[in-house]
Amino acid sequence: MILGKRAEADRFLAAPDPTVRVALIWGRDRGGVRERGEALARKVTPHPDDPFDAALLTDSDLDSDPARLADELSAISMMGGRRLVRLRLSTEKASIDKAVAEAVKTHAEGGFNPDAFFLVEAGALDRASALRKAAESAKTGAVCIPVYEDEAGDVARMARDALAGDRIHLNAEAMDLFVSRLPKERGVARQEIERLILYLGPGSGVSATAADLEPYLGVEPDASLADAAYDAFGGRAAQAYSALRRARAEGEAGVAIVRAMSVHLNRLRRALILMEAGAGAQEAAKACGVFWKQEREFLRQIKAWRTADLDQLQMETLEADQACKSTGAPDHLIAERLALTIALRGRRLGL
Repeated sequence: MILGKRAEADRFLAAPDPTVRVALIWGRDRGGVRERGEALARKVTPHPDDPFDAALLTDSDLDSDPARLADELSAISMMGGRRLVRLRLSTEKASIDKAVAEAVKTHAEGGFNPDAFFLVEAGALDRASALRKAAESAKTGAVCIPVYEDEAGDVARMARDALAGDRIHLNAEAMDLFVSRLPKERGVARQEIERLILYLGPGSGVSATAADLEPYLGVEPDASLADAAYDAFGGRAAQAYSALRRARAEGEAGVAIVRAMSVHLNRLRRALILMEAGAGAQEAAKACGVFWKQEREFLRQIKAWRTADLDQLQMETLEADQACKSTGAPDHLIAERLALTIALRGRRLGL
C-alpha cells in the first residue's frame, strides 16, 4: 500500500497501524528517509538501539550472509514486545533488491515472526525495482512511503520550528534569504539550521533581519536560482540563460529551476493581488518577502506584469514541472525553455 500523500505518511509515522509488519521508506533525500525511519523506529520499540530489541542490517550484511535477513525476521525479542529489524540500503544491486522484495512479501503475509517489524530505508528506487513493487502492491501488512524533496514552505516551517525552540526569530526577508540558501538534503539542512542557531546564540531571544544574516551567509552565489528567476521575469533572456547554465554546473536539477520560476511567479502574483486590494507597491513587495536589495527590480516587474499574464504562465510552469518528472526528456532543457519563454514575454511587456 502506498502512502503517497504527506498527511497519510505523517499519520502512519505518528501512530503505526498494528496490522502493518513492513514499511519501506525510500527517496533521493537520504536525510529525509533517515529522519522518517528514526521516527518510525521509536514508535515500533522504545529502545530502537538496543540489540536485544532491534537488529540493524546493511547491504554488506546481506552480501556476506544471504540467510541473515530471514533469520532476523524469524527471531523473537529477548525482552518481550515487538522486535524491530531495520535494513538500510545504500546500493541498487539487483540481487539484493530481489532478495529484500521476497522478504517483504513473505513477512507482509505473516511468513516470519508476526511480532517483528521490518523497516527498510532505501534511496531513489525506480519503477522497475522489485522491492518497490512488493511494498506498493501489498494489500495488507506493508506500506510504502516515498520521500520527496521538501518544498520551500516545508523547509521554512522546519527552520522556523527549530529556531523557535531556541527563542530565535527571523523576519520575513531573513527567512526567505536563509531558506533560499539551504541545501535540498534534509539532514544537511538541519545541520545548517543548527549552525545558524549557534551563530545567533541559543536561547538569545534575538529577532534577526536579512542584514544580520549577511555576515553569516556571505555573498549570494552568481548562479543562484533566485537571480535566474529575477532575470527571466525581468526580460533579460541572455542573463537568465547564463545564470541557468551556471546553476546546472553547480548541480541544480531542472525541476529545481522550474520551482524557482514558480516561486517568483507566485510572489509577483501575490503582490498584484495585494495592490488590487489597495496596498501600495512597496508595501506589497515587503509583504511578499522581497529582499531589500532586489526591491527596485521587483517593483519594476510588477509594473509590467499583469495577473492574466501570470495565470497563463502558471499553467505552463506546472506543465514544465510535470514534464521534468515524467517525460524522460532532459529536465534542464525543459527548464531553460521555460525561463527563455518567460524572458521573451517579459521583453514584450516592455521590461
